[in-house]
Order: sequence, then C-alpha cells, then structure tokens
Amino acid sequence: MSKYLLRLLSFSLLLGVLPAVIIGIASYTIASENVESKVKEVNMQWLTQTQMRIEQMLRSVEKSATQFANSSLVKASMAMSYDITDFEAIRELTEGLYNLQSSDVVITQAYLVNLERSWALSLNTLKPLQEMENVGEFMDYAASPKSILWHAGTPATNGEEGEGTVETVTLVHKIPILPQTDRPQGLLVIRVMASDINEALNSPASTNYSYVLDRAGTAILGGGQPQTAYETVNRAVLEKLGANPEQPSGLFHTRMEGKEVAALYRTSAYNGWTYVSLLSIEALRAESRAIAEMTLAMCAAILLAVSAAALYGSRRMYRPIRKLLEMVTGIKRSAQEEPPRPGRDELEYIKTSIQSLVVSRDRVEQQMLGQASHLKEFFVLKLLTGQITENDYILRSAMEGFPEKWSHLGVLALQVDNLQDTRYNEEDRELLLYAVGNIAQEVLPASNRFPPITVQYSQVTIVAVQADTPEEAKAAFYTFAEAVKHHAGQVLQLKASIGISSPFADIRETVKAYGESLTALKARIRLGAEMIVHYGDIEPLPPADCYEYSHLRVLEERLVYAIREMQAASASEILRQYLSAMLFKEGAFHAHQPLLLQLASRVLQIAQDHGIPLSEVPGEEGKVEKLFHLQTREEIIHWFESRLIAPLIRILSEKTDTQYVKIADKLVKIIQEHYQEDISLESCAQLLSYHPVYVSRIFKREIGVTFSEYLSDYRMKMAKVLLETTDLKVSEIGERLQYKNISSFIRSYKKLYEITPGQYRDKMMRGSAE
Repeated sequence: MSKYLLRLLSFSLLLGVLPAVIIGIASYTIASENVESKVKEVNMQWLTQTQMRIEQMLRSVEKSATQFANSSLVKASMAMSYDITDFEAIRELTEGLYNLQSSDVVITQAYLVNLERSWALSLNTLKPLQEMENVGEFMDYAASPKSILWHAGTPATNGEEGEGTVETVTLVHKIPILPQTDRPQGLLVIRVMASDINEALNSPASTNYSYVLDRAGTAILGGGQPQTAYETVNRAVLEKLGANPEQPSGLFHTRMEGKEVAALYRTSAYNGWTYVSLLSIEALRAESRAIAEMTLAMCAAILLAVSAAALYGSRRMYRPIRKLLEMVTGIKRSAQEEPPRPGRDELEYIKTSIQSLVVSRDRVEQQMLGQASHLKEFFVLKLLTGQITENDYILRSAMEGFPEKWSHLGVLALQVDNLQDTRYNEEDRELLLYAVGNIAQEVLPASNRFPPITVQYSQVTIVAVQADTPEEAKAAFYTFAEAVKHHAGQVLQLKASIGISSPFADIRETVKAYGESLTALKARIRLGAEMIVHYGDIEPLPPADCYEYSHLRVLEERLVYAIREMQAASASEILRQYLSAMLFKEGAFHAHQPLLLQLASRVLQIAQDHGIPLSEVPGEEGKVEKLFHLQTREEIIHWFESRLIAPLIRILSEKTDTQYVKIADKLVKIIQEHYQEDISLESCAQLLSYHPVYVSRIFKREIGVTFSEYLSDYRMKMAKVLLETTDLKVSEIGERLQYKNISSFIRSYKKLYEITPGQYRDKMMRGSAE
C-alpha cells in the first residue's frame, strides 16, 4: 500500500474511532454514576420517610400519654393511696390506660405508678409498688433527669430472632412534667410492640437492610440480621456524628464481610436515635451492566461504519495524488532522472520535483538582488562612520544609483519613543525600525535619499536637496521628516521622534551630521515625545552642576512614603512631579541619570526593609541597567511605575492582606470557642497583643460586620440551637449566653429572627406534634 494512502487511512480511522471510544466510555461512566447517585438519593429519601413514620407513631403514643398524665383523674390519683377496695377509682384509671391504645402501634402493657403513695396500676391489676417485679426498672426511670424519654425494651433471651433484637419500646412520662427532675410524684410507663416499628423499617428493595441505633450506638430496632456483622458500620456512624454533630445525616462507603456497601444514616432530634440503611454497591453496579453492554454494542457498530467509510474515502481522496505522481514520474524519466524509491512519501517527492524546477531558474537572480541591497546598505554605513572618501563616493554613486547632484545634504535619525500601551513588545523594536526604513524608501523620492539603514536603536536616512539657502534646505529636511513620521504613525501606529542635522555640502561631513542628529534626539527628554528637532534649534546648555537637590529630596521622601503606604495613585502623581522638577532643569541628560539611579535605589530599599528579595520587584525584564537606555519622559514614567512601584505595592499589599486574614480568623475562632464566656473586643485584642482599634478595623474589613455584631449574631445562632436540642428554659439559655437581662436577650433574638424564643420553641413543638 502507498505510504501516503496508509497515512490517510490511519488518520481517518483515528478521527472516527477516537471520538466513538471517548463517547462510549464517557456515556457509560456518566450513566453508571447517575444510576448509583439516583439509587442513593431514593434510599436517603426512603430513610427520611421511615424516620418520619416511626416518629409519628411514637409521637401519637406520647401525645396520648401526655393528655392522660395531665388529666384531672391522674392528678387526683397522685394524692390517693389505693387498695383493692377502691375498685371504682381503679376502674376509671384502668379504662384510661386502655384508652391509650393507638391505631399506629399496639400497646402491650401500661403502668401508672405512684412513687409517693407506693402503688402501681397495670392493665391487669393494682399492686403495692414493692410487689411489682419491675420495681427496679421504675426506680431507674425516676432517677433519670428527663421528664419524657423513650427506652428500648429488654433484649430477647431465646436468641432466635437475632442478637440485640428488642420486643418492646417503652415510653416513660413523669408526673407532673417538670424539667430536669429526679423526684417525680409518679410515672406513666407504656410499652409498645417493637414489631410494629420494625415493619416500618422494611425496605422495598431487597438489597437494603435498615435498623435503628440508640444514643450509645446499640442496634435496638430492625431485627432479623445478626448485629455483630454491623459493629464496624455502627462505630463509623458514631465517629462521623461525633466529628460533625451539626451534620445529622450523611453517607459513606465501607466494607462489610468483604463486600463494599454504602451506609446512609440520619440522627433524629426527637429522641436521639440514628436510622441506618445499608445498600450493596455490588447490587447497584449490577444494574449498570445493561448500560455497559448497550454502549459496547453501539460503539462496535460505530467502529465498523467508520472503518468502512475511512477505507472508501481514503481511496477517493488519494486518486488525484496518484495521477499527479504518475505525471511527475513521467517527466523525471524523460529527463533521465532517478524515479521515486519504493516507500517514499509521494507528496514529498512531488514537492521536491517542483521546487527543483523553480529554484534552478530563480537562484542566481535572487542571490544577485540580495547582495546588491546589502552592498548599498554597507556603503551607507561606511559613509556614516567616515570610511568613504569623496573619490570612492563618485565611483560608487554611478554604479549604485545614489544621488549625484545636490546643494545640501542632511541626516535624519528616527528613534521609537516608547512601546508601552501599544501592540508591540520591546523585542519588536529592531523589526519596527526595519519597517520604518521600508516606509522611508517608499515615501522619499529615490533622487533625494540614500538607502535607509538601521544603526543600533536608530533608523538613519541621508537626504539630498537642491536649495539656494540653508533655511530652504532645513525646511525641505523637515518636510521629509514629517512625511516619514506621519506614514510610520499611520501604518504602524508608532510613536517616534526624528532628529535632523544641520545642512552640509561636503560628503565627508556625514559623520559629524550623524552625531548632530543623535544629539538633537536627546532633547526629547525635556521637550517631550513625538518631536521633530533640528540640531540648530537646540539652545546651548550650561554645565550640569547647577541642580538644586533640596526640592527633589522632598519629593523623593514623599514618593517613598506613598509606596510604603501602598498608595499607587499618589505615588504615580509624585513621580510625575519629581520628573517635572528634574527633567525641566537646565542640564544635560547624562546629569539626570545619577538622580534616576538614586531614586530607583531608594525604592528598592523599601523592598529590603520589608524582607522582599530584590529579584522579585523589577523581574527579568525590568533590570536597573535598562534605566540608562530610556530616552523619553514617558518611557521613564512607564519603567518606574510598571517595573518598580506597581510590583512593590502589590507585594506589600499581599503581605498585609495575609496578616489581616490571620488576625480575623483568630478572632472568629475565639468567638466560636468562648461565646458562652464574658468576652470583649478589648480582651481579645489583649490576647492577640494588638491595639483594640487596630483589631476592630481589621475585623470589620475582613468579616464585613463589627466585632460586637458578629458576637451577638453567633450567640443568637447558638440560642436557636439550644432551643431546638435542649429543654433549657429561655432564661437559662440567656444566662448561658452571657445575657444578664432576660428582656435584652428576648429583644435581641426577636430582632434577628422576628420571633421571640418562647414563640419559636412553641412553633417547633407544634410542628413536631403535627
């Protein structure tokens, strides 16, 4: 098979196969993950509904028990000492116990216990308390500090139903209901069948197993499976709840008996039970196999179709290449040249054959044109450096087509002012000067110019004019310079200045005129950018030792202060004032350089004072040596602002922001750990060894609110948690949160949540009962 045809076929196959494989893998992965995620979400919803159903059962029993315990009949019985002769009163109490039966669960036994009168009434009989077989259990219930509590019943003794399985669940209701008491008058004890609750735990999915843990992590409901196999899962659930008590539900993966399972759990705020559902990951992934098989079949079909299309299309696309190769091979054979070797790339062979025909014809012409251009530029360079005599010029001018007749000559030296705020970079400067040279060749007539050349940072053009006076020559030179500058700005969007030498007639004075044009350009430092300057228009400068440094010293100190205070706008304005005071003084440019170098050293000293490496401030592109090559006021301002001031302020700001964030984080941590204590901004500032005003400003800047506002909001949040999770009185919660006046606590809570603490607790209890 042809080499090019093989490449074409391979590329076509790769172009078609690779997307199919990627799409197949992505489709299977996404579909599998979606299936697993949906199943877990459905199971979590089922676990939530199961929790709500079970709690509804328990709440209905608790509601009936509360109504019975608060009835006048029970309250009166707590003051009576009954015996078997008081059958009328006993009958009424027994009927009340029977009426506790609910449609949701079956009550197996109920006891009304009078601890002060020492008697106990069950559904069956009235006995003295000490004759009850479970009198110890009653005493344990009475000693518990809670007024209402749910307790798992006695484990099964036969062991047939499974380890840890309970037969009943007991509700204990103290009489009267007093918070945190261990000496009640009596007890109302109700036992319900655990099997009714276990039925609610049965999952519709055969791969699930659900059960209930008490506060100690013991499985109390959901019998039917050996609980010892789930001890690892139970410990993991307790660890996660202990590590993050504010997160009452969650999901995690673990291994049980060598198999991977997903454990879903939810902790009830009602009685502290934890509902756990175990889901087999292997069963989940089995549901994704059908997706994998379908995806594999579709990918295989796509691959077959792509392969057939690639083979057919590659042959069709190769057909014109084959005809062109046959034509080129026939030409080579007629010229008695070597035919293509087997296995050689066809396109490379065709390209080489065509190039050999073109190159052989144009090679000599291209070489001659290139050498002629370089020779002209080399001649002008020697003319600018004084290496050409007048006789040499007369000889060469006729050969190279240089101007032959003139009355005045002049040198135009163009330099780029600055490249900031343009689309060009510093490394483009030489290429731009070359482009300006091409523009000069097009704008200036050939009879009035020598070939433009680039010398270091300048584009230099020697011009020749016929003029009666030097003033007319100067005007012509200015017209030429204006034309070059205008077209360079229009075509390249380039800011440039041009220095013009004095008119001269002797070709040997070209070296001097070149120096004059460069000297004229140096006036930009005082006159500004985008200038056309005649050397004769520059006024003689006095000696450079006439600077008065006192004013500059003041501006220098102000600039250093602005940088230290990270005031970028102020630093930029002071820098411009400094340059205005320095550059517009009478003096040569070389006298300004030491002052600029000293200013740069003062700025770098700030970095050293703050422990910042000097290499991080200017960077590779902003070395201080670059300062000696700056030619305009704009370039100096740009260099100082972009290479020194802006990086230094940014680094100082980053260091300051990091310190502020650490202080704010420490304050937040102190509030969250000590909100129940008497803390203040002053005590926290003293603990962190900072002034309170400084700490207050940082906290407001980083957190967005004041210290006292954050402390009050956090205490109100914790008050809401205590109202939801404890039986503490509103006054006790206020005292715990350091509110000496309960009215102040209630006002603060209502201001934040638009409801009083007591109203919120009543609303929460009504919602739970419903």
